[in-house]
Amino acid sequence: MHQPQRHEPEVTETDTAMMERAIGLAQQSADAGEVPVGAIVYDTQNGEIIAKAHNTREMHRDPAGHAEFSAVTEACERIGDWRLNHCTLVVTLEPCPMCAGLIVNARVGRLVYGASDPKAGAVRSLFSLCDDQRLNHRCEIHAGVLGDRCAEQLSTFFRDLRAKRKAEG
Repeated sequence: MHQPQRHEPEVTETDTAMMERAIGLAQQSADAGEVPVGAIVYDTQNGEIIAKAHNTREMHRDPAGHAEFSAVTEACERIGDWRLNHCTLVVTLEPCPMCAGLIVNARVGRLVYGASDPKAGAVRSLFSLCDDQRLNHRCEIHAGVLGDRCAEQLSTFFRDLRAKRKAEG
């Protein structure tokens, strides 16, 4: 029996450029002592940035202080609607269950992420929340965009953090 091939839409130049910017936002997180994750929400049609954020969980002592959570919330506020069907969310790390749930509930049209998260990833690694056929919304997903750079940024942060803690004794 012939199985139809799954068509994966292409990553755009805008997606890659936005990921470059998200990596810069992630560096702001690292510089502030936060896990380096950056996120951008942009209008898929015209490329206009609607919102951007980086992790602030430690700074604000807020468990919801994930970059993508903050960016999605800000985007909804800016456009005056909770639906982001016309938007692309770009994030340097695969979203966790909390953030993947928000992506579905906010009706994000496209998700582009960099590094996979084997310990908490809820888009492809552990769960497939963002395109689960049982849910009433599914988004287009592009995994691994500049993934090696995103993963290296995270690895460097945690390696430096371990070395600092070891030096402090």
